[in-house]
Order: sequence, then C-alpha cells, then structure tokens
Amino acid sequence: MKIYNVTDPEFREYGRIIEGYDLSEILDALNQHTPCPEGGTAYVPKEEAIQNLPSAKALASSLFGGLPVEFGWCNGHNTRLNCLEYHRNSEFNLGTEDFILILGLAKDIRDWKLDTSTCKAFKVPAGVLVEVFETALHYAPCSAANGAGFRVLVALPDGTNTEAPHVDGKSPEDRLLRANNKWLLAHLDAPEAKDGAWIGLTGENIDLSDSI
Repeated sequence: MKIYNVTDPEFREYGRIIEGYDLSEILDALNQHTPCPEGGTAYVPKEEAIQNLPSAKALASSLFGGLPVEFGWCNGHNTRLNCLEYHRNSEFNLGTEDFILILGLAKDIRDWKLDTSTCKAFKVPAGVLVEVFETALHYAPCSAANGAGFRVLVALPDGTNTEAPHVDGKSPEDRLLRANNKWLLAHLDAPEAKDGAWIGLTGENIDLSDSI
C-alpha cells in the first residue's frame, strides 16, 4: 500500500497540520508517563499526567474553541487496520515517534459499510500535531517501521470514547455506536467483530507490514 506523508496534498481531504504551539512538554509527558505495550495497543481516554500540563491547558482552549478537552493516548505496536471509527468532531494526534494513520472518508460509506480499497495511509512525523477531520474515519495508529512502537496523543471533546449511552435503535446508525461519541465499523477479521461490533468494513483487512 502506498504511504503518503501528511505534508502531501492528498492529506488535505482528511486533515491538516497544526502549527504554532510548543509541544515539548506534552511529548515529554507521553514518553515519561504512558506505557508502550509490546503486543497490540492500549488506549486511555484521559491521562491526568498530560491533562494538567500548562501547555495542554493552553492548547485545549484552541482545539475545540473553548469546549472541554480530554487528552488521552493510544500506544503500542500495530500494522493492521481492523476497524474505522468516527466522531461528531475532529480528533487531534501527536506522536513521540513517527506513526501511520490509515484513513477513510465518510462520503464513501454505503449502507453503513465501507470498502477498504478506498482508504489511504499517511505517515505523521514525530512531533507534528495533526487534526483528523470529522469526515475522516480513523482508528488505532500503525507503526512506521516493522517492530517500531508508537506513543500517540489523542485529543477529543471531554467524554468521548467513554461508556456508550443508551439509544433506542430507531436509526440504523445506532448499530455502530460503541462508546460515547464513537461510531465503529469493524472488519470481519478484527477482534472487535467477535465482541459484537458492527461489521462494516468490506474488502481486505489492510496490513502495512509489507509496506513499512
């Protein structure tokens, strides 16, 4: 699979680079206070070691225009797509190491399914803050090299990815709701599918191990 860079024009439909902030304090906290699992990934919606940093508080007021923000992380080792999710808002990511995002577009969803052949992969250099637009589907980061780990900041409106609310199921989209403000499409081969997630990804379960 071709891997673009977030500086390439192809990324403009999916997100943008955020500039102007000193992110060193946040990167240091990611390195010092968040573990990087050797197998698979781990996700924490809100990390207090980051949440209370002066630089995080300054950044929070800008990201969502004053709305409360949770600063969490997704760390580990991964090369597979497995799922795509979306929120009713953008997501912001920042890595201590290079990492790759496999992204899809909401406009390509048909009958609550998406063909993975429409997805693109983008490398995010270490220390670069990116916004992933609301209209871009995403999931766990991927390693930028085989065997390499990643530590990635995940900034979202406060409460996102916490316990799913009760819904009455009248909308077909309710089948995709897996957590608060999180709608998920899983591939049949993904662990999430075995856990009852909506099987909404068709085609190949993309694995980047031969491309990195």
